[in-house]
Amino acid sequence: MSSPYYDVVVLGAGASGLMLAAKAGARGRKVLVLEKANKIGKKILMSGGGKCNFTNLYVEPENFISHNPHFVISALSRYTNWDFIGMVCEYGIEYEERKHGQLFTLNGAKEILAMLLNECDKTGNVQIKTSYEVKAVTAQNDSGFQVATSTGNFQAASVVVASGGLSIPTLGGSGIGYDIARSFGHSIYPTRAGLVPFTFTDGFKEVTTRLSGNAVEATLSNELNSFTEALLFTHRGLSGPSSLQLSNYWDAGQRFNIDFLPSVDLTEFFKAKKQSQPKVLLRTLLAEHFPKSVVVELQNLIWADQAELQIGNFSDEKLENIAQKIHCFEVKPSGTEGYRTAEVTLGGVDTAEVSSKTMESKKQKGLYFIGEILDVSGHLGGFNFQWAWASAHAASEFV
Repeated sequence: MSSPYYDVVVLGAGASGLMLAAKAGARGRKVLVLEKANKIGKKILMSGGGKCNFTNLYVEPENFISHNPHFVISALSRYTNWDFIGMVCEYGIEYEERKHGQLFTLNGAKEILAMLLNECDKTGNVQIKTSYEVKAVTAQNDSGFQVATSTGNFQAASVVVASGGLSIPTLGGSGIGYDIARSFGHSIYPTRAGLVPFTFTDGFKEVTTRLSGNAVEATLSNELNSFTEALLFTHRGLSGPSSLQLSNYWDAGQRFNIDFLPSVDLTEFFKAKKQSQPKVLLRTLLAEHFPKSVVVELQNLIWADQAELQIGNFSDEKLENIAQKIHCFEVKPSGTEGYRTAEVTLGGVDTAEVSSKTMESKKQKGLYFIGEILDVSGHLGGFNFQWAWASAHAASEFV
């Protein structure tokens, strides 16, 4: 008995897979979407704390990390953030702008998933199967592919790998897409967890544990990049947007710096207070800018031996030294929380072997890669979703 035949088989019912299915179905293609998990769009539903940061107002190629940074330009310019926002508006989905141009739904990520499903349904050409684990994809001699799954085989003219990366395995993340790419001779850049909290095992871990739940606006920086956003202390280390962003530019064993108060020049602040309020303690002054618990920890780390000294009794040099340490506090994480909590997977299929116009493999006609499986990762803030929409749209015109 021959296997069922489709024009396009899509591996993965996440953001990029559903977008591609909808757009290809609208072109009249007969599409089958295979999802390993028991439900579709799990990462969409949990993203943005359930509110789905579906794109950003300010999308530039510089918001993406890749060994081939020009690769994203073509797809992003042909399906922009405004194209996706237009579709959201057509469906009457209410959304809000948060910091840094991030757009979130007001009534929950389920509305984005429902929109994508409706876009698939209205074509009449898209079939979605859950709990189908793909085992292998093989090219057929005559033409097209055979897709072997845990529940049977399928034939397809085109196969689109939209299986995502290794992040959050409980939501379906797996390495099958990389295995398929390798089986067709593709190179894979080493993968690691991205947009992920830092962990510590040294004395600083005790500090973050005591401060767990506190947040400050800070700048985290190393030689490669710097981000000024909320820094959240956790039982295991550091999280919050500034930590997640910098994790994309950090490797094991490296150090980075924290400026705990980027909005104030502390040297000038201290010197002015030394003149106007000489009898005040440093911790009292800093309580204007930090939660008290944070001030206590900074004091213990930086000027514990002079904690009870009034500011008027500090030398200017000592005040400059304390200010410098608060503005440039060096830490060395032991690692990150890994794929368990990572929002993206860095690395992936080498984009030099994929067409930036069509997302088609340069090694195997009819094989396409979209979304997170590629060596493209966006910054925090809706950029990874925009890459999913744009790369899917690019491939959908050619599958």
